[in-house]
This record gives sequence, structure tokens and C-alpha cells, in this order.
Amino acid sequence: MKQFDKKIVLENGREFYGYGFGADKEAVNELVFNTSMVGYQEIISDPSYTDQMVCMTYPLIGNYGITDEDFETRVPTMGGIIVREYNDLPSNFRYTKTLSEVLDEYDIPAISGVDTRMITRIIRDEGSQKILICDADMPYEEALKKVKDYVIPTDMVSRVSCKKRWYSRTPNHKYDVVAIDCGIKHNIIRKLNEKGCNVTVVPYNITAEEILNMRPDGLFLSNGPGNPEDVQTVIEVVKELKGKLPIFGICLGHQMISLALGAKTFKMKFGHRGGNHPVKNLETGKLEITSQNHSYAVDAKSLEGTELTLTHLNLLDDTAEGVKSEENKIFSVQYHPESAPGPQDSAYLFDKFIDLMEKEAD
Repeated sequence: MKQFDKKIVLENGREFYGYGFGADKEAVNELVFNTSMVGYQEIISDPSYTDQMVCMTYPLIGNYGITDEDFETRVPTMGGIIVREYNDLPSNFRYTKTLSEVLDEYDIPAISGVDTRMITRIIRDEGSQKILICDADMPYEEALKKVKDYVIPTDMVSRVSCKKRWYSRTPNHKYDVVAIDCGIKHNIIRKLNEKGCNVTVVPYNITAEEILNMRPDGLFLSNGPGNPEDVQTVIEVVKELKGKLPIFGICLGHQMISLALGAKTFKMKFGHRGGNHPVKNLETGKLEITSQNHSYAVDAKSLEGTELTLTHLNLLDDTAEGVKSEENKIFSVQYHPESAPGPQDSAYLFDKFIDLMEKEAD
């Protein structure tokens, strides 16, 4: 049997030995799990996973490699990945690199051969916690001290947001959208382009005045990592621009919109991560199967007395999955309607944003 060369040490003291791949480095992060069966490339390149180590519940990862077209960001910033079995010989005519090669390129450590079912149960029962990946021969006491001493950062959005504005254009466009980049996934931009929008992607610390000077038809607030209360600059922008132009938010954008209009957010025990969360659309009565990735949620009860109305409800834990304020021309959802590779139940929300901009233009 091949000798273990890496291990992970959890904040609760549990230790798991395995085999390293990707970047050969030590790292301390927050431990979370993801229940998706496919889409590991989109997961490793989702900026919302900044400083997080993701345990994949699906047992085989790496079997279809990595393709150049499917990245969700230019520079992945995930903390690390934990898998049961890693396949380094992909079978896919589209693949250009192996998962290990891409992880090594972007300095992301990974480990295979560990009991991912047990790790997932630990997170489910005890909640998200800190974790260290290191060489197998590191003394246990030293490793545990590094985990205990680690402080989860609060500056993640500032690190993943673009530093200068950039453009994504489409032929014969109808609308101009400004997208505040808090860690935006590229498939969101692709969906807006498909709907006839030219998109100007701007840094998270842009001011309301600078946005108005661009004369956009609508404003989009992106997903991103961390606590929404740490992104006060965007919350202030929403307060200043509400009612002045259509605003659409996804994930972190949903949380920031809710905070700006008086609701409250809270940190979840282990968050929502995966492509199988049932959400009820309260306006239509229909059930949507959604893709999600977040540690914080909007407290549905806190919407009472605010300008917001609840539009979508998570059927697993009754958290607020969607809100709107018609008088302020604002709506948002916690889940990802642009999710790649899927599901696609909620793509209609981009049409809703287009309709808002069309009404405003009339």
C-alpha cells in the first residue's frame, strides 16, 4: 500500500490521512462540503469559495479533467479540496489539463483517499469549522495549534473583486448593465450577454455617483465570499440607488440588498452548497430545484416591517431565498439561476431583470 504523504486536522481534533495532489503546500481554511455530483471545475473556480476547503461528497473527482471554457473566474482562489478518489487520467475530448495540474498552477492544495462521508457527517453535526492540510509527518499538537490560532479573514471580497472596471459586450445590445464584482461568476455575465446586455464589471468599492455617471439601464450585485456585513460599501450603494434604477442581486448580492433595506442575516451551521436545494416560488406556487453556495442567509422573519416582500422560500430550513421591493425596483435571490452545469429551473429571473429595465426605459 502506498504510504500516506498528507493529512488534514480538523478544529475538533479529528485527523485524516491521505494522498496529496495539486499544490504541495500547507494551508488553514474553513471546512465546508458540497453535494454536487458534477461541476468540480466550476466549484474550484467559484470566488465564493475563497479561503474555504471543500469536501466533495461525490466519491470520484477528476475523471473528465478541466476545460478552458468552463472557468467561473480568471484566477481561482479556493483554499483547497478534499476528495475520496481522485482520477488523474481524464476521459473527455474537451479536456486540456488535469484537475491536479490546474490546482498546482493556482497554488491550491488537495487531498484524496480520506473518508469524505465521515467528514461530511462531522460538518453536518458540528457545523463548519477550521481545518489544516499539511504533511503527514507534522506533529499532531503543532498541527492542532495552527488550526486553533487561525482567524477567518474578513477582507475576502476586496481580494477577489476586480481592481479596474472591464467590459463584456454582445452584438446589437439593448441594455447596459453595471455589475458590482464581489467575486462574480463568469456564467452570470454570459447569461446577461445572452439577454442582450452589455456588462460593465466594476470593483466592489465603486460609489453610487460613479455608477450613475455611467448611465446604466440596470445594476447587478454579484455573488462572493464571506460575511455580507463586511461589505458596507456595497450596502451603502444600494441605499443610495434604490428606486433610481432596476437592481438585481444573486447570493451575496441578495444578502447585501436585504441588509440595505432593513432585514438581518446570520451565519448558518454549515451553509447550502450543491445543486439539489428545493425552493418554493411563493408568487407562482412552483417548486424550483436550485444550485447554491453560501454560509450566510437572510432571516425570513426579519423581513417584517421592511420594504421587502418574501418571494422564495427554502423548503429545507425556511430561510429567505428571494425578496423584492416593487416600489424600489429591486429583487434578489439567494441561489444561482445561472448555475453551470445546472440545474436551469430559475433562468427566468434574468428575463425578469430585462423586463424591469424595459419598463424603466418606456
